[in-house]
Amino acid sequence: MKLSCRGRYGTRLLLDLALYQGEEPVPLKDIARRQQISLLYLEHLITPLIAAGLIKSTRGPRGGVSLLKPPAEIKLSELIRLLEGSIALVDCVTNPQICPRSNLCVTRDIWGEMARVMGQVLESTTLQDLVERQKRKEQPETTMYYI
Repeated sequence: MKLSCRGRYGTRLLLDLALYQGEEPVPLKDIARRQQISLLYLEHLITPLIAAGLIKSTRGPRGGVSLLKPPAEIKLSELIRLLEGSIALVDCVTNPQICPRSNLCVTRDIWGEMARVMGQVLESTTLQDLVERQKRKEQPETTMYYI
């Protein structure tokens, strides 16, 4: 499976919100600059995120977007399903009727196992987990020197 830009950029959009959201909404142009994603592309991504109740948009001079839930309550599985659809590698995993070989196909079993494992990772990872990982990456490594 290869995530499309929608899934990757949508995840980065929510991560940026979780990192930089304070009292005020975060201007989309600031997210676009920090994440090096086209503002026009981000504008297309926020519509399904608003419809799903993950973010809200505020208009006006101090407008922008903000999370509607705490980062610890947003699972990556929810986000990826919303933006990408099924995480199955092949259609027959979720819809065995499309292939007459589905019941006999051992490769379908493997693709199904892979989808289950990916689903478990996405289900067990929250936006807060990404925030914590990002903060660890940004901390300078401390090297101890012994004389």
